[in-house]
Formats: sequence, structure tokens, C-alpha cells
Amino acid sequence: MNTGLLHLHNLLRWVILITLLLSIYKLMVKQNALSTSKILLITSHTTLVLGLYQYFVSSPLGFKMIQTGGMATVMKDSVSRFWAVEHIFSMVLAIILITIGHIKYKKTGKTNPIFIFYIVALLLILSAIPWPFRAGIGRPWFPGVG
Repeated sequence: MNTGLLHLHNLLRWVILITLLLSIYKLMVKQNALSTSKILLITSHTTLVLGLYQYFVSSPLGFKMIQTGGMATVMKDSVSRFWAVEHIFSMVLAIILITIGHIKYKKTGKTNPIFIFYIVALLLILSAIPWPFRAGIGRPWFPGVG
């Protein structure tokens, strides 16, 4: 089951990236981005719940690393630090920005502030994804496929 949750979590990152880029594009060209923003919000929150479950319950990475080795040990190792601190902090912050952006867009309809929220969220997400080319932390492009 844990492998299935990890694969779903990894698959949903692509949905988040696509809908985030589509929302940013629609905001740039002044189109109504409410529907894509709603899909982005739902997908990001679903991914967050899956990620939090993995972080605290099912994965040896994340919180269990802090429990076993201590925070000082985790912070000294770049791979451990990525999984225990950087990944979760960046993603939670990005999802907070997506949520604030969606709510503001829904209430005001103004695109400029939301555009900035979404751009910052995109940068945070891109920096915290375990891309295959990142040494020690890389994950496959499409885990579980092929």
C-alpha cells in the first residue's frame, strides 16, 4: 500500500505542475483561471495529505529520520536534510501560497497578486521535487511505470 501511495503522490506532482503552469498562463493572458485554480487547489491538498501521511507514518524518510538520528545529525547530511526538512517545508509553503492565491482570486478576481503567489509556489515546488538528476535524492520521472 505504501508503494501505491508513493506512486500516487509522485503522479499528482505532474497534475500540480500542469495545472499550476496552466493557471499562470491564464492569469498572464487575463483569461478566467478559476476552474484550473480549483483543480490545482484540490490536487495540491490531496498530495499534501498523502505526503504528510508518508512523512509521519509510513516512510523511513522524513520524521523517522529525525526521531532516530536527531535533528543535528539530519541537518549535517544533505540527503537526510532534504527529506526531513527541505522537501516538506517547501511543499507546505507552496501549498499555502496556492491556497491563499485561489481564495484571493475567487474573492477579488484580481490577477496580479495571485500571479505572484503562483510563481513563487512554482519556484518552491520545482526546487523541492526529487528530480531524477539530483544526486542522492533523485526519484524516477514516472515511478512504477515500466
